[in-house]
Amino acid sequence: MDLAIIIIYTLALLLIFFYSISQLQLLLNYLKAKKQVDASEKFNLKDPSETPFVTIQLPLYNELYVVERLLKNIAKIDYPREKLEIQVLDDSTDESVAKIKSLVNQIQTTGLDIQHITRKDRSGFKAGALKEGLKIAKGEFIAIFDSDFLPKKDWLLQTVPYFKDPEIGVVQTRWGHINRDYSLLTKIQAFALDFHFILEQTGRNFGRHFINFNGTAGIWRKECILDAGNWSGDTLTEDLDLSYRAQLKHWKFKYLEYVETPAELPVAISAARSQQFRWNKGAAENFKKNFKKLLKDKSVPFGTKFHAFFHLLNSSMFLIILVLAVLSIPVLFIKNNNPQFGWYFNLVAFFLLSTVIFFLCYYAAYAKIHGKSFKSFLKFIGMFFTFFSVAMGFSVHNSLAVLEGHFGKKSAFIRTPKFNVSSLNDSWKKNIYIQQKFSLSIGVEFALWLYFGFGLYSAFMLNDFSLAIFHLMLFIGFGFVVFRSVRI
Repeated sequence: MDLAIIIIYTLALLLIFFYSISQLQLLLNYLKAKKQVDASEKFNLKDPSETPFVTIQLPLYNELYVVERLLKNIAKIDYPREKLEIQVLDDSTDESVAKIKSLVNQIQTTGLDIQHITRKDRSGFKAGALKEGLKIAKGEFIAIFDSDFLPKKDWLLQTVPYFKDPEIGVVQTRWGHINRDYSLLTKIQAFALDFHFILEQTGRNFGRHFINFNGTAGIWRKECILDAGNWSGDTLTEDLDLSYRAQLKHWKFKYLEYVETPAELPVAISAARSQQFRWNKGAAENFKKNFKKLLKDKSVPFGTKFHAFFHLLNSSMFLIILVLAVLSIPVLFIKNNNPQFGWYFNLVAFFLLSTVIFFLCYYAAYAKIHGKSFKSFLKFIGMFFTFFSVAMGFSVHNSLAVLEGHFGKKSAFIRTPKFNVSSLNDSWKKNIYIQQKFSLSIGVEFALWLYFGFGLYSAFMLNDFSLAIFHLMLFIGFGFVVFRSVRI
């Protein structure tokens, strides 16, 4: 039994180590990309003959609190009116339908080509709505924004020009966060998303590896969507699915780190849970659907396949971390009861290198946003350990999502409730879309909180503090997730 635990524990450490190596390469790519001068050929949008027709799609579903902010912001987009249309793809089932219709009618009086498009059912969910709108879209290029995004006035002027290269199928921009400092929960989410949008997207794009359209704040060439097989609702992350199918068709993606598109982060942990579940399950579904095709494609370089493996299995790291965490307490006792394994535990110390790599990678992204001062570095250290503590606290919830994805269990597309809050004075407690309910996973998380409390006690009992920091982070992370989940 002891040997089996050690073997599984070692395999988990190895997988995390190889994942960290993939991140290290992305860091090196990111640093190289910062030195590169962008020599892309671009459309001259001051020349009407070079200005293409653009359709903006706004997929909505019960967005009562943010729809007015969204539509008023989109109406300010700077682009020739004769070359622009806006599709409000409204699948709502509540009173927001009437509100949206009224707002669209008001905006139409300004001369903007904006249409309120509804469906009788939500078949295909967001993917189905985008596909339906595409049938009648006039634009050669299709920009997509979720309801909580607020693109700046010059967003199209900064993104459309890159499509002069006929091989580019997608231009994706970086997400910003209008309520980054609202709470510890929003700070943690921003920390993770900044890492993805600054280091991962830039690193993969520079290395000519597959990246993903992030579901919003990006623009597609209509021909690319159709050539790749159109939107499909058979996974919960239709954006990742179409991204991989398009790149397997050899379309190029362009990532613009310098173009920031502000958005609102979920402020309730229940909303963050639903969003995390959809993203993590969808990634696992896409690994199952698309990785075998990519692996067999001889035109795709090994490096791209390597990064795609960890890209699509990114969410599965939660399952690996959960296994590692649960086994860490038995390993502590095995270590103290079997001195003959001393050489093994000395060898395992090598895997601390993974933590060092993650530290460097996350700091590169953090410094881009917050600067490189000593004060900023100290704040980063605190946020680094806080983020990984809470991320591990989410590991049960996210592991369930991953397992459902890998085993093919189908579920509905659950939207993330939007709040329209940006300061501490804004309240969200009466949001009608919040569903605060006890679930089995919260019970398991509570049990693990107690379990890792025992792990801390064991350090003192055995006088072995080699895993004490790890168990403290797990104790804090599971405590945060449990106690934030059971109260409004």
